Amino acid sequence: MLKTAAAGALTLFCLGVGFARAEDAGPFKPTSPSGYFFVGGRYETTNGKTTAHGQMFVEYRAPSRITQPYPVVMVHGTAQTGTNFLGTPDGRPGWADRFAAKGFAVYVVDQVGRGRSGGDAEIYGPYARLPMEDLETVFTGQERSALYPQATLHTQWPGGPGLRGNAAFDQFYRSQVPYIASALKSEELVDPALIALLEKIGPAVVLTHSQAGVFGWAVSDQRPDLVKAHVAVEPNGPTFFDIKFKGGAEWYERVGDARARPYGITRVPLQFEPPVSGPADLTVVQAEHASGPDRIRCWLQAEPARALPNLAKVPAVIVTAEASFRATMDDCTAAFLTQAGAKPDRLALAEHGIRGNGHMMMLESNSDQVADAIVGWIETRIGAGQPRP
Repeated sequence: MLKTAAAGALTLFCLGVGFARAEDAGPFKPTSPSGYFFVGGRYETTNGKTTAHGQMFVEYRAPSRITQPYPVVMVHGTAQTGTNFLGTPDGRPGWADRFAAKGFAVYVVDQVGRGRSGGDAEIYGPYARLPMEDLETVFTGQERSALYPQATLHTQWPGGPGLRGNAAFDQFYRSQVPYIASALKSEELVDPALIALLEKIGPAVVLTHSQAGVFGWAVSDQRPDLVKAHVAVEPNGPTFFDIKFKGGAEWYERVGDARARPYGITRVPLQFEPPVSGPADLTVVQAEHASGPDRIRCWLQAEPARALPNLAKVPAVIVTAEASFRATMDDCTAAFLTQAGAKPDRLALAEHGIRGNGHMMMLESNSDQVADAIVGWIETRIGAGQPRP
């Protein structure tokens, strides 16, 4: 059993030469083009050994002159690390550099318990890994397997279908790391670490990808004062339940009877109005029809739906690629939020002439074009602002 090393938990100092410590007054501002620090965490003693627990690694990129009013925090998804945003598997600059070139200070994290944040099964519990076949058939080479209707539209993975033997795929798969098997545990760890980061750097745009969408919704709900906007790039979904793709005419099925995301879009509680005492207070119904061709039938709240007033305060956009498996379900996330009064914007890339992308759009051949579309939404929705001193 874990025991605190001393009376009360000790907050870890932010590490790294030249960086402000957590207790220093005022928001952290980059003073060099790149660097890193840690946020959050405490010391824990297990079996007579004291180690750090809950800390999160943060790497930053910044232009010589920051011209955007708010920084961007980039949060990766399952089995990934912040390297998703630092470069592409075929050697091009990544989104961190692209956003920095547009005038943003950019902060890229490794989730708590993963990558450079440090993993420890004794503290965080069992770990899991994604097999290569899952990535080939759904993430990067879906045009070959066609397990869902949009899969055949995929054209943007560097060097052709993302299968083993494709140099860009091999680089990508070698970047995959073990991740905490409990999705709930990850939410309980990452949410407070992200809040600690926002408290350190000041209000920011939170850009999440895939699994990280749950963190973006929870942090927006808990601290809407710190999230200027949430860019949810194909957020974790669909609502309430998981599904499995199997191809053919009946191309998907629900996985089990238990709710994968008991609060619709998260596993941790959200601040509903009227309040809920637990997930059982949310009555779930499945829509009679899908919202459009080649989409799943959504699971939503029964009417009258409870509201999410804090999420309604935070501008949000759901970004969806044309050939991604998320194209089958992102409408459900949008419908759930709209039903609760949050009303997110939609950025369907194909509607803006950006075609052929899959789920890993930040790594694909037209990654800069996708990044520029997101920057355009940010500048339109919350303003480009004035150059910062």
